[in-house]
Amino acid sequence: MLTTTTETGIERRPFEGLGHAEHGWLNARHHFSFANYYDPDRMNWGSIRVWNDDEISANSGFPPHPHRDMEIITYVRTGAITHQDSMGNQGRTAAGDVQVMSAGTGVRHAEYNLENETTTLFQIWIEPKRLGGSPSWGAKPFPKADRSGQFVTLASGFADDTDALPIRADARLLAATIAAGDTISHSVGTGRHAYLVPATGAIEIDGVRYNARDGVAIRGGQTVTIKAIEEAELVLVDAE
Repeated sequence: MLTTTTETGIERRPFEGLGHAEHGWLNARHHFSFANYYDPDRMNWGSIRVWNDDEISANSGFPPHPHRDMEIITYVRTGAITHQDSMGNQGRTAAGDVQVMSAGTGVRHAEYNLENETTTLFQIWIEPKRLGGSPSWGAKPFPKADRSGQFVTLASGFADDTDALPIRADARLLAATIAAGDTISHSVGTGRHAYLVPATGAIEIDGVRYNARDGVAIRGGQTVTIKAIEEAELVLVDAE
């Protein structure tokens, strides 16, 4: 396990030190313990339970399988993913866009890459604030131009985030794009947990460099200033 922690309690988790699973059609990196990857120090970050970095080969994917009592967010980086579930929902989510599924009392779903290219995505699981409830699914396009130089909330468990996809957790998924040399800030409330991954590019926080697909675990009670060393696409979850 490769990990470094700064004086401010920001932990760097390099991409090359993440859990790894190669299934032929699926090349997966795990920021947290998942499936056959187990690390007792990386079971969760607050209520964030899973952050998988998946590369799914063309015309392949995950066949129908069950979930319950979990908020599941898919952020597509390149390509597209096609969803179908036991509730009768179907949809295609393309690069830069997001889909969310509240598993609730139980749901079966399949996720396929029906494109002629590899699809890359982040799949993020967040523990719900309450167990049970009817399952639900939703997807929405989010133009990257709208998040240039600023964080935009894409999924949220807070009612005032009216433009975001709803989830049943005290959490937000945010994304931003920043040009090389520019900075952006995010405040993490006391007692909360933020996890940041640059989908592309390279960034610097408190003099420490983070490359594309590194994980950045940020403790609550501080404001972090992120500087882009290279043009960067940022994905961040702020949770309890």
